[in-house]
Amino acid sequence: MILIADSGASKADWRLIDTDGNIQQFQTLGINPYHQKTETIRNEIMESLKPKISVPVHQLFFYGAGCSSESNIQALKSVFEEAFPNAVVTVDHDLIGAARSLCGYNPGIACILGTGANSCYYDGDNIVSNVPSLGFIMGDEGSGAWLGKKLLGSFIRGELGEELEGKLVKRFDLDRNGILENVYQKPFAARYMAGFSKFIFQNIKHPVLYRLVYQGFELFFEKNVEKYDQFRQLPVHFTGSVAFYYSNILRQVANDRGIAVRNIVESPIAGLTLYHQNSVMR
Repeated sequence: MILIADSGASKADWRLIDTDGNIQQFQTLGINPYHQKTETIRNEIMESLKPKISVPVHQLFFYGAGCSSESNIQALKSVFEEAFPNAVVTVDHDLIGAARSLCGYNPGIACILGTGANSCYYDGDNIVSNVPSLGFIMGDEGSGAWLGKKLLGSFIRGELGEELEGKLVKRFDLDRNGILENVYQKPFAARYMAGFSKFIFQNIKHPVLYRLVYQGFELFFEKNVEKYDQFRQLPVHFTGSVAFYYSNILRQVANDRGIAVRNIVESPIAGLTLYHQNSVMR
């Protein structure tokens, strides 16, 4: 049995592949060792995932945000080895998961635009170069957290106009103190801010919101994709909810900048499942 996971800040998608090629799917809250204590992660695995899996797991591949440092990798491995003691556990960054899902065994530029943002140049086997995303405080341009941050900042400063401001207050019962508490005092600030992406999408015909998304994607291409020397020669792929739901605007921005965007998928998990099925057969 092979268990595969792709985890962002908001949710983790899981696929279990049995020896006959049958696939079961599960979902848990997102797992990120930078923002969660090991005990919190252990509780999520033991309470939300393990009860759903009644067969022995022999291999576990986990791709997640925050899995770039050795200490974080080892912390997660210990949790997974406790939950699935018969499994050989591999923990990798969500970016290599995105690259394997989007590019398979071919070179390309793989990008993540979901709650957070990231990108890399992938040579078909490994990540060759990566422009640091810097997270939602210093970077993550175009991501759900970035869009929410800009929307909420404009709301507090009274820059949205009466119509949009009224819709936000009616929908979320927003006020300045509540926003600042959620962003600066409560955990999972990125997840909180990214939650406003759905509102932006539902009101995307409003010029202020369309311009916000367009500018966010412009910044993503400028500060990420265009940093790679190969960006005009290689296909550029995207995964993530923001890329998927705003794909028309994303493709428009790319076209305006002379960049060829190929695949845009909501989640890497289907491509990762295919990748690991193929790797067994290679």
